[in-house]
Amino acid sequence: MDWQNTFTPAPIKETVSHADVDKIDIRVGTIERVEDVPRSHSLLRLIVNFGDHTRRILVGMKGERSNPREEIEGRQALFVVNIAPKKIAGEISQGMLFDVGYADGISSVLAIPEKPIPNGARAG
Repeated sequence: MDWQNTFTPAPIKETVSHADVDKIDIRVGTIERVEDVPRSHSLLRLIVNFGDHTRRILVGMKGERSNPREEIEGRQALFVVNIAPKKIAGEISQGMLFDVGYADGISSVLAIPEKPIPNGARAG
């Protein structure tokens, strides 16, 4: 990993209150399927199981992984589930993958629980 000697962390963002953080609903979900989004060079559709329901969540990681289906299908990860639905490439995304690295220009990795945990469990 050549970035280990060259990476400089971004400045810390402005302080937020505990009440602000409490507004964000981050949950564990299992990525059941990874599908291509037609007419998109970067988007994938994740079908995610949150225990009591499933959601379609669009992520821009198609070009970041050689075989996203093999790499992330069946894995648990963290998702923001109370973000407003967003129309992207003609489809509605019903949440946001909580990943690490993308904001810093590093190929992103999933934020995952250290061991299996029930789908729908909350972070925080």
